[in-house]
Amino acid sequence: MMKSLLSVVLTAALSLSASAQDAAVAEFTLKPSPANPMMWDITELTVKAGQKVKLTIDNASAQPLPHNWVLVKPGKDAVVGNASLAMAADPTAMAKSYIPEASKADIIANTKLVQPNQKEVLEFTAPAEAGDYPYICTFPGHFLLMKGVLHVK
Repeated sequence: MMKSLLSVVLTAALSLSASAQDAAVAEFTLKPSPANPMMWDITELTVKAGQKVKLTIDNASAQPLPHNWVLVKPGKDAVVGNASLAMAADPTAMAKSYIPEASKADIIANTKLVQPNQKEVLEFTAPAEAGDYPYICTFPGHFLLMKGVLHVK
């Protein structure tokens, strides 16, 4: 009887611990905006420094274009965006998901290109340093409008 009760208590404690860990994960879903499919529907996300993040990109849009999500260091959105524009002449750019190799040091996390009516899940750890981190789509020309900010507190 005592072993059975101890087993129930331990199982309950482990379940609570797992739930607490799951709650520590910030979960978001981003889509192209219904009002303007060249913009994200959510342009501001907030997480804690060092927090686990689970981001789903749902490319359900009336305009059938591929999109990716690229988190960059503060002040580097134009650098990475312009480098992705330069990739338009590269015949392998689609296979590289328009992630510019020359800017890899400025990229914190990214998805591959998500085709129309497809989804992609990205799990990463938020930066340890508080700040405002831009996110963009690097498909050619998209970064000018399709952008937002990850606020790390």
